[in-house]
Order: sequence, then C-alpha cells, then structure tokens
Amino acid sequence: MFDTSRQLPRRRFRTLFLSDLHLGARGCRADDILEFLKTVEADTIYLVGDILDIWHPGKVHWGAKQDAIWEDLTRRQTEGARVVYLPGNHDAALRPGGGGRLDRFECADSLTHIAADGARYLVLHGDQCDARIFRFHLMTRIGSRADAALRAVDAWLRHLRPSMERGVFELLISGVNQLMMVGNGFEQRLAALAKAGNHDGVVCGHFHKAALRESDGITYANCGDWVDSRTALVETFDGSLQLIEWQAAPEAVPTSGPMAEGITQ
Repeated sequence: MFDTSRQLPRRRFRTLFLSDLHLGARGCRADDILEFLKTVEADTIYLVGDILDIWHPGKVHWGAKQDAIWEDLTRRQTEGARVVYLPGNHDAALRPGGGGRLDRFECADSLTHIAADGARYLVLHGDQCDARIFRFHLMTRIGSRADAALRAVDAWLRHLRPSMERGVFELLISGVNQLMMVGNGFEQRLAALAKAGNHDGVVCGHFHKAALRESDGITYANCGDWVDSRTALVETFDGSLQLIEWQAAPEAVPTSGPMAEGITQ
C-alpha cells in the first residue's frame, strides 16, 4: 500500500476500483473523495457498490460536493473513460434485472474484468457472500443506527477535546466491525464463487477493510471504503493490482454540535 498527497502530479492507471463512498450519508468524506479524484486518471472506473447511500429517504445529506463527485465521474465517462456501476446493499434498488444503465454509466450486479496481463477478476460488491446476521436488511439498519449514535458521541467528545487525534468511539466502532468479521468466511465464499467462474481473483468492497492477498489460490482484493479507511484499488498498465491509501489533511474541529450519521457495511 502506498500513499498519495495533494502535491503529487496526477497519476494514470489502466483501471480504478472505488467502493463504499456512501454519497448521501453524513459519514461520507466528500472532501477527501474530491481531492483524491484530482490525483488519478483511469481508462476504466468500476464503482463497486454503496456509492450512493439511499437507505434513509428524508435524511439524505447531499450538497455541492456530492454533486461535484458525480459530475466528475460523469465527465470522465463523457470524455471516453468506461464507468461501470455495480450496486451494493446500500444502493440495492439500483441493481439491474438483466443489465442496463444508470444515468450514463453501465450497470451490472457483477462482471468479469480482464487485466492487461490476461488475469480474470470477478468484480462485485461482496454483500452477496456476507453471512453475518448484520447483512440482513433489518439488522443492518439497526446496526447503522447504533453506529450513528456512537459516531455522534465521538464527535461531541472530540469537540470538547480537540487534541484527540482519533476518537474513542471511532476506535470502538472499528473494533466491533473487526469482531463481526471473525468466523464469517466471506473470503472463502468469494474465492469459491470466483473459481466457479474460472476467475483468477475477485475484487469487492462492502467489508470496509482494504486488502490485497491470496485466498484459497485466488487473489482477494478489497477496495476498502471512504468513511474510515479512504482507500482505492488500481490496476497498472502491466496488469498488477495496487492499493492506494489517501492521506487527508487533519480534520477541522466542529464548532457546534455533534452530528455524524454513521454507516455500517
């Protein structure tokens, strides 16, 4: 994994994989997404699910920055990049019945990406192979409310103590998410799904945990997320996969009340 910064020139990749932007949720880091997009170009962009967060009608947090992100992606498609949207569980309503388009983008539930070196990757959000109880719609919404409450308390504490680099409850949320992963076996299920389709690897999101490793003889690549980890996956022009971790500037301390709507996978 390597870092980028605002001072570096724009880098060009064959493919960019982004997941879990959660545009429309207050927990979305729209500033960081915009800054990151300024540093990269790609011939193909896969939006690997939970790009739009459409779970909470009437509570959508959408403004100029979210518009700018969508406009940037649309501009890239207009200028010749291929942009493919693969919906996840937070934007499941956009899943196509048999293939179609979202706005100007291609839309698919899953697909095969062929890398420059000929490797075949199954690309999908990943919730299809999530066996946790919190994957189910009602339980995930309950989990989302609990996450939101913890993040709100955390934001309030950091408002009282600006010197806190990372909030206590943010660490708790991370720990709970890690605990929920134990025994899930999602990597094995994704690997089996990839093998069944004669793929060499799988690219996913959903679990908010960036990764790039071998799993059961299959390359397992998770894009991460743009709520906490701020990571993306790229393919270089020789076909190799790499993870990028965006290092944002220190956040400004809020000047009034605690309000961050949380997000669960």
